[in-house]
Amino acid sequence: MSPASVPNAVRFQGSLLQDDPARVYRELRREHGSVVPVVLDGDAPAWLVLGYRELHQITGDSGLFSRDSELWNQWENIPDDWPLLPMIGRRQPSILYTVGDRHRERAGMLVDALEAVDPFELRGYAEKFADELIDGICAKGTADIIGEFAMLLPVRVLARLYGFPDDEGPALVTALNDMVNGRERALEGQIHLFTSMTALVAARGESPAEDVTSRMLANAAGFTPEEVCQDLMVMMAAGHQPTADWIGNSLHLMLTDARFAASLFGGRNSIAEAMNEVLWEDTPTQNVAARWASRDTQLGGRRIRAGDMVLLGLQGANSDPQVRTDGSALTGGNGAHFSFGHGEHRCPFPAQEIAEVIARTGIEVVLDRLPDIDLAVPAAQLTRRPSPWLRGLSELPVTFTPTPALGGTRA
Repeated sequence: MSPASVPNAVRFQGSLLQDDPARVYRELRREHGSVVPVVLDGDAPAWLVLGYRELHQITGDSGLFSRDSELWNQWENIPDDWPLLPMIGRRQPSILYTVGDRHRERAGMLVDALEAVDPFELRGYAEKFADELIDGICAKGTADIIGEFAMLLPVRVLARLYGFPDDEGPALVTALNDMVNGRERALEGQIHLFTSMTALVAARGESPAEDVTSRMLANAAGFTPEEVCQDLMVMMAAGHQPTADWIGNSLHLMLTDARFAASLFGGRNSIAEAMNEVLWEDTPTQNVAARWASRDTQLGGRRIRAGDMVLLGLQGANSDPQVRTDGSALTGGNGAHFSFGHGEHRCPFPAQEIAEVIARTGIEVVLDRLPDIDLAVPAAQLTRRPSPWLRGLSELPVTFTPTPALGGTRA
């Protein structure tokens, strides 16, 4: 049976999850169980997996649940202007859709290039750019921490790691945020990112340096410059927006939950705890597209046909009452969440570490530089971007005592 033909199949769109996803996931699980029939834009059918054990099964069996989108049994019904094609496309040349031994070789290339990033240099870059951004707002006494800080920081750091000159950073920020917003400037942003990345790869092919791009080009597995360019674009997009939302969601938690108030007055111990709780309760990447069944199978009591699309409900699995028997308990240092995925297609460990350093450093700089930061509006007035895939605040308006810019003079 197709998921779209199941009675009460759910229309999967941003408005469904914008306000209270925890309640929505509970209701979906109550009505449909751990595997939910959903309908995407253009009436495209899929299964949304909310069960922790079921998601572990999917991500751990790349043979049965493949990343190869060519398997999808709905391509004949998908128009050329389907709005989800940038996310769920055919013949994708990047690592996201590479499978088998070639994927493992490609993942190895990424891991080797990212593992060589010096952690002290990484933190230095994150602190430098975070200070520059705070310098731009600290004298005003008010700011939108999302638009004026969180959405600007990760891509600047990643651009430096990849080998871009610092003066190209602001344009890359604009391009990537235009792509994320998905509005009239999205295509222009994608073109700018592709053009810039192609030029960087060509330059490093001629003149290698100590950066991620050069290390990827030097890898002995023999990947083409075009493949390296595609993977760098994937890493920048995947590393920027979720990290920006990790910063925003963590600061939101710390500003609205009394358990984390100590961090707002110079304490550091609960910053990591708040960041980890966000990965469990308010993860930036809520749902991921997709896997495709390579043959008929059973999952969570549902019959999955060969070629069916399966969406990974990361937040739904994180809150599965079968494994979270006390959902109100603090998660502490428990890292068994699905926020970075699982299995051979999970976010590479060095990429996770880089994201964590950028996010934590950014939060620390905010709290160091704006120690009396507070919400400028009631928490109930804050809104989320309307997306079923990524969860982040539209804005986070704050107030603080105006302070002078450091201008690069941090002790």
